[in-house]
Amino acid sequence: MVGSTIAPPGWASQPSEPVTPANVVNKIEALWEGEYERQFNRDLPARRISAAIVSEQLREMERRTGKRSALLYMMPRDNDVELVLVTGRSEPRIEIIPGTSQAAINEAVKLLTVAITNPVQRNGVSYLPYARRLHNWLIAPIESQLQAEGIELLIFCPGEGLRSAPLAALHDGQRFLIEKYAIARIPGFSLFDPQAGNLQRSRVLAMGASQFEDTTNLSPLPGVPIELEAIVGNGDRPGLWPGRYFLNNQFTLGALQRERQRSDYGIVHLATHAEFKAGRPEASFIQFWQERLSLAQIQAIDWISKPVELLVLSACRTAVGDREAELGFAGMAIASGVKASIASLWYVSDRGTLALMNEFYRQLRQAPTKSEALRQAQLALLRGQVRIEGNELRGSGARGGTVFLPPDIAATGQELLSHPYYWAAFTVIGNPW
Repeated sequence: MVGSTIAPPGWASQPSEPVTPANVVNKIEALWEGEYERQFNRDLPARRISAAIVSEQLREMERRTGKRSALLYMMPRDNDVELVLVTGRSEPRIEIIPGTSQAAINEAVKLLTVAITNPVQRNGVSYLPYARRLHNWLIAPIESQLQAEGIELLIFCPGEGLRSAPLAALHDGQRFLIEKYAIARIPGFSLFDPQAGNLQRSRVLAMGASQFEDTTNLSPLPGVPIELEAIVGNGDRPGLWPGRYFLNNQFTLGALQRERQRSDYGIVHLATHAEFKAGRPEASFIQFWQERLSLAQIQAIDWISKPVELLVLSACRTAVGDREAELGFAGMAIASGVKASIASLWYVSDRGTLALMNEFYRQLRQAPTKSEALRQAQLALLRGQVRIEGNELRGSGARGGTVFLPPDIAATGQELLSHPYYWAAFTVIGNPW
């Protein structure tokens, strides 16, 4: 319904100005900027934005990366869902999806997440009805235009209930969404730096913990040492990227700050527990060896003087269906000040995380964008190109093609990683280019 005048909650204060394709982007951005400012309790340096500015930026990124992108706002409401599609070649398109609601979206996302993460159903397809339902509501109404314009990257700007949805696992009955598009999510187009960064010459600061002090009550992550070594190497064994790693008792907030002052790192990789919880940002945290860095504290780290293009959190968990947890997850790049982050919606097994991260860093060497690198890694797991056989991770990005696993995470026989549990949790947040 192009040119709809139906407005989402929060726009009632401006009843004299109908919502049109010309002003819809401004209104959504202003509404969501306010949500994130209230969540993080600070003014955000938002840019003035309009549909024309977004379209021009999408065209500029296509010229630089060769990838054609579209921005999709998704706003669940009491009695419907509003979609707003912005591309580099057309006027904004507004679609009102009847027969659904905020409550229906919340339920479908919860059922999809539970079905994907249920270990009893790990070899089944019980998630498909919910994946198809969400695809029918959110993607099918605008997919003909995506195909006609040759869109390759979908940038989602989701509203409540959808900020922690496993969008890569949406399904049209034939293919997963990730098989058709690279995917990223942003808190708002005005709230991130859209300029494409150059990661090709970056160094990686890789840090993590395989064990935690008893007082933390956190489970061990035995795959972390292998994960870090595969990324940056260890002694005579080269890794995929240049850099350094810090493990266990070396993994401190002080070490992170000192090392970043000592050297330039375009990528910071943290292999540790991170949880996005209900409540204020103080409740959500990233676990270091002995200390927790809350989402409220993360902005105190100087990420600006030596900019970080990408922050990777490989062992996250987000409270499903909680508005404040969703705002924390989706707003992580805002909170930290980095250009983009990659994080997971749920804890993935050590073997699955190791496989995905190895393949991601291999793809990042050659992909035109970080979102495409993540997509190719997800497809490699989905298509069985990366798999576990006993104590070997095969087809991974490690040089030599095989990573040998320690006994405590080795598989018994062959383990395929094609189920969305292993790959659909990971997502790009912030700058997708």
